[in-house]
Amino acid sequence: MKNILLLRHAKSAWDMPHESDHDRPLNDRGERAARTMAGHIAAKAPRPDLILCSTAVRTRQTLAPLVNALGSPAPPISLEKQLYLASESELLERLQALPEDVETVLLIGHNEGIGELAGALAGHGPREALERLRDKYPTGALAALRAPQGPWSALTPGMCELLAFVRPRDFEPR
Repeated sequence: MKNILLLRHAKSAWDMPHESDHDRPLNDRGERAARTMAGHIAAKAPRPDLILCSTAVRTRQTLAPLVNALGSPAPPISLEKQLYLASESELLERLQALPEDVETVLLIGHNEGIGELAGALAGHGPREALERLRDKYPTGALAALRAPQGPWSALTPGMCELLAFVRPRDFEPR
């Protein structure tokens, strides 16, 4: 089985009028959420064989605590400009081009593409998790999917099982 982890970057700052969108950093809430999600991924998700990450500052800052949480040696990381604000179809094409020795991939990107890709790939899974995923893909959210055996090039919408959909707020005290 192949595992796909789709992580939307954590909450970013909007109060930087002179910064380009690509250069917007995480805000304080986003930094806390990135640490929370890093701990969750390191403890509960399959260890990535490869991490694909947009070059945007906010995605790289979301990645940083995860690299620490995963420990040494870190999985290979590919920072890719084409993942910045990529569409669902562009993200799917990137996954379809993965080498066959990758069993688990973590992709850190942006909405709308990352949420649309997760919703498209998730053909079945726990009803409540599917509904939450399709309702809203908030910043810092993670979809964990399992694809059936076969080449990455055969990955198509609807063929994956949604194993979990986790948001940073799921770890907040109630």
